[in-house]
Amino acid sequence: MAQDPGAEERRLGVARRPGEGRPPAGSACPEHGLDLGWFCCTERRLVCVQCSRQGSCRGHRVRPLAEEAAERRNRIVDQCEKLQLQRATIAKFTAEVLPEKKQHVVTEASHAREVLIQRLNLVRSMCESEEQRLLDAVHMEEERAHQSILTQQVHWSESLRKLDALRDYLVTAITAMEDSSLVQAEEEIFERTEEADGILKPQESEKLNFNPRCIQSPLVSRLWAAAVLCWASDEVHIDEKTVSPLLVLSEDKRSLTFSPKKVRTDPDGPARFDHWPNALAEESFRTGIHAWRVSVAKSGAYKVGISYSSLQRKGAGPEARLGYNPSSWVFSRYDKDFQFSHNERHQTVEMLKCPAEIGVLVDLDAGELLFYDPDSCAILYAHHETFASAVYPALAVANQSISLM
Repeated sequence: MAQDPGAEERRLGVARRPGEGRPPAGSACPEHGLDLGWFCCTERRLVCVQCSRQGSCRGHRVRPLAEEAAERRNRIVDQCEKLQLQRATIAKFTAEVLPEKKQHVVTEASHAREVLIQRLNLVRSMCESEEQRLLDAVHMEEERAHQSILTQQVHWSESLRKLDALRDYLVTAITAMEDSSLVQAEEEIFERTEEADGILKPQESEKLNFNPRCIQSPLVSRLWAAAVLCWASDEVHIDEKTVSPLLVLSEDKRSLTFSPKKVRTDPDGPARFDHWPNALAEESFRTGIHAWRVSVAKSGAYKVGISYSSLQRKGAGPEARLGYNPSSWVFSRYDKDFQFSHNERHQTVEMLKCPAEIGVLVDLDAGELLFYDPDSCAILYAHHETFASAVYPALAVANQSISLM
């Protein structure tokens, strides 16, 4: 049965205009004057029958114009069907999926708020409880110290009374007693002076001092360290004048790379370390709270910490080696061993995993130095020290590279 060429168009609601499917009226081949009823697939143009047999399109693939038009209509029909399906998909998405998503977002956001409020309330409650506990500890320590001082005051006041009484007795003995009475009172004088000898000199005692460590709290220390490192870190850059010849400093002055061969050719200045692979920062800190982070994930041998400017720069002795003198405090790694070092005293630090970053936090007013792992929120080591002068961030690396964050 002959196919109705307009069936698909009518099914899709497309009305064919009069004359569609045929060459426009008056359209004739300019070469042969015949109707352009054929289509040259090679040259993609309308031709007449004579063009396809003997003309310029002989040997080309040609087909009746009606067949070409029908094929193109079928392709358009397919495209229309795709558009219909695409439209239906979009319509369903906007009518069903998006409203559902919107409601889901509202529900999830409400749940997220509840979780956040619950967690912050828990943190707030823990902080308030810890605050009260620590305030009570401060009060108890203050009361203890006051009581110790009061006890000492009573004790030494009584001692002073005894000494004054003995002195008055002795003065009377040598000024008012007759010789015979003085000689006969020898035993009494000896006993009373022996009692005075039993009164020892006052000595300094820690019991009389307020112990600031009564406020030590892992929770507070971790929250404090996290807050300072995340929101109040210092901008730190490495001082090129201090960089060892064994180290390569990056252009931004934030990364040090170890090189076993000395790479520096310029003359060594007085500030440069000439043996150990050390470097100090440009910045120094005298008071207040300061913190910085060091990326150590690439290195298996490094040191991070602080030092005085008086740290020796020349030679292979301990005076220029970080952690081996009174002028430097460092947290170090060598392979799988971690330790805190100061003045040739080394404290092993047990680690479950190698940290990717080390946070260094120093409270110069309180005299506290912390080394912190930002990933696990763990304090790796805490050290208390009264710092006598300004401190500089100090670094050393003997394997690959480390970088200031």
